[in-house]
Amino acid sequence: MRILLVCLGNICRSPMAVGALRAHAARAGLSLHVEGAGTGGHHAGEPPDRRAVAAAARRGLDISGLRARRAEAEDFRRFDLVYAMDRANLAALARLRGPEGTPLALFLDEAGGAKAREVPDPYYDGRFEEALDLIEAAAAGLVARLARG
Repeated sequence: MRILLVCLGNICRSPMAVGALRAHAARAGLSLHVEGAGTGGHHAGEPPDRRAVAAAARRGLDISGLRARRAEAEDFRRFDLVYAMDRANLAALARLRGPEGTPLALFLDEAGGAKAREVPDPYYDGRFEEALDLIEAAAAGLVARLARG
């Protein structure tokens, strides 16, 4: 199973989501290939934001080796599932994908009962812990669903 997690710049939310989903999958004994991307390419090649790295590290997640890249049409052939962190990125991905292709959804749809539908972008307000709480809930929900088959 190949999963792509997407935000705007691929330096905050999607790297934290990659780290969380990989960790949840490993604990559950699931073999998942998880990557991140951004709908914008302005941070391509850069490491995650230092605040995202620090927040993830406080939860035992090492995302420091990840590098940002821009989502591309080919991703819809390479990945089995593609998740966006918010509606704006979901719409951008839908345009990139076209009318058919890999299933596309909001990551928080996997959180099961979460009041929020979108992971807020902590780049501007510094709310990395809040974003990680939501990301962890979605990662746990997705892993549980996949483990059930």
